[in-house]
Amino acid sequence: MNQAQIFAAIEFAAKAHAGQYRKGTRIPYLFHPLGVARILIEENCSEELIITGLLHDTIEDTAVTGEQIAEKFGAAVAGMVQMLTDSPHLDHWPDRKNHTLQTLSKAPAAVLMVAFADKLDNIRSIGQDYPAAGEKFWERFSVPKEQMAWYYRSLADVFSNRPEFFFNKKLIREFIETVIQVFGEDPFVKVE
Repeated sequence: MNQAQIFAAIEFAAKAHAGQYRKGTRIPYLFHPLGVARILIEENCSEELIITGLLHDTIEDTAVTGEQIAEKFGAAVAGMVQMLTDSPHLDHWPDRKNHTLQTLSKAPAAVLMVAFADKLDNIRSIGQDYPAAGEKFWERFSVPKEQMAWYYRSLADVFSNRPEFFFNKKLIREFIETVIQVFGEDPFVKVE
């Protein structure tokens, strides 16, 4: 593994996300891509996937372009980051999330792994912060709790039903169990 490239990606992400915070917190946003990268590192993923995890929100949430990522980290990383980026052509949250779910249901396994690490880090944060904040927690988001529940339950369904998905089942179970802990049981999501 070329650790120099990983550190270069950390620096790139730090500069791109400078001044950004996690929703409703004073936690620098950089902690999220670092959390995603940590999951990918712990799962022995390739350098390419780790770098993609570090950069996964740069096109969507900063002024970074796919061309800049391709120039510094290669076309494969740039292509995966682009696949992980919400469509800028869809204005409404449900439309963007439906598009994400459709994309993930057909995405290559490598892209699905990064998406899973992203959503696992997010649901871990929600599972940690929600009990302390109570129902006021949902004011951080642009949609109500019920829509977030639909989205995370749908993600759980996508992640648990992809036969070529390579992450260990323990992490998928953790994702589903945290979704259930936060949003309640859903009869369509089964924990294996």
